[in-house]
Amino acid sequence: MGVLGRVCRRVGTVVVAAGVVVPLGVVVAAPTSAAPAACTSRTGPYQRQVEAALGLPVDGRESAADCRAIRTYQADNGIRPAAGYAGPVTYAALKRRSAGGEGGCPTDVGRIACVDLGRQVSWIQDGAKRVYGPVQIRSGRADFATRTGLHKVYYRALNHWSTLYDVAMPYSQFFDGGIAFHAIDGSVTSPPGSHGCVNMRPADAKAYWDLLHTGDEVYVYGRKSGT
Repeated sequence: MGVLGRVCRRVGTVVVAAGVVVPLGVVVAAPTSAAPAACTSRTGPYQRQVEAALGLPVDGRESAADCRAIRTYQADNGIRPAAGYAGPVTYAALKRRSAGGEGGCPTDVGRIACVDLGRQVSWIQDGAKRVYGPVQIRSGRADFATRTGLHKVYYRALNHWSTLYDVAMPYSQFFDGGIAFHAIDGSVTSPPGSHGCVNMRPADAKAYWDLLHTGDEVYVYGRKSGT
């Protein structure tokens, strides 16, 4: 039973999976852990754009699921009120996120996977050109924060199984000890977060599997609220 078989939490050698989400608002402030406002049923002027940026079904109409996802994004990124309204401030924040966000990602290393912990998003780029994403991810929770820095994919397992947490980790790509990109069942928007791994929707994890290879670099930056 090797180290990677016990994966996704790393305390010396080990690490595991969990997650977070993203939305829009009115006034930008420092990230806060305050309870978000009640969900709005109003369709915002940037509804379609925000739905697309968050990987939601794009129909231009505010649903309860849309509101929950948008509200979570707003709460995690200090946008107030965090009511799930797809307004101009949230859209502007998501546009900055799509461009790489503050801190950025190296543009001189060829193919690289970028992970922005502050916004809970990831994308793949070649130089300065984005080739996939951004997509929602779920990184480590308090006491199990995903470590920042420049790493490399060093091990890949299509159907990995964590013996530590007794859970499947499809499309696992390890880049920092027991920390890996991998798919999860269920929502990547549910709190509190992983035990270090970068959790992804199955379709996104598969796309990463197809686009990345052993030796490709991974840059993790920023800080998730609450970690």
